Amino acid sequence: MAVDFTATYKMLVLGDSNVGKTCIVNRFCDEKFYDTYISTIGIDFKQKIINLDGMPVKLQIWDTAGQERFRTLTTAYYRGAMGIIVMYDVTNMDSFNHLSYWFRNIEENASPDLVKVLVGNKCDVTHLRQIERERGEKLADSFNIPFFECSCKQNINVQETFLALARLVRQERERRASKLDELERQQWEKGQLNTLEQNTTGNYRCSC
Repeated sequence: MAVDFTATYKMLVLGDSNVGKTCIVNRFCDEKFYDTYISTIGIDFKQKIINLDGMPVKLQIWDTAGQERFRTLTTAYYRGAMGIIVMYDVTNMDSFNHLSYWFRNIEENASPDLVKVLVGNKCDVTHLRQIERERGEKLADSFNIPFFECSCKQNINVQETFLALARLVRQERERRASKLDELERQQWEKGQLNTLEQNTTGNYRCSC
């Protein structure tokens, strides 16, 4: 019997070219790591059904191109996105310095309710590391978002990254639903009050 999935979370993976965006998607969705590097052209996506604390959730994960000439293609795909993994390569200082561009791009194109996670990839390549963990943590703290260092090759913190982002998406959805319920309650109470005032006014006029 088919399962009726009530929740589909659209997620984006952003960052410079060659930081490991495709690798983290493949590792998470297919549980595979490919040594050969093929640059993403435009955008691609995969889907995976996860068990999020006992509830089935479908993750739709969009893998975006990092090259400058394709960046204009990615802006349209912010529509409907609920969560973003912003990724850099701990062995590439330029990819870390360019994070300001990606966060600015998110701010300009994405919904203000969208949640984010910062990820430093290739933490297993210790001899080539250029960005210490503390710098990543400090940047994440400045945006008040979670931070992970991961390794797609060694499968370190890949599952944890996506699960953390999925939980943030769920929390934001619940917050928005609660806010909507409160607004509906206030509107209902206001409507009841208006009705009561109209009835009271009407009865007063009748008594005259």
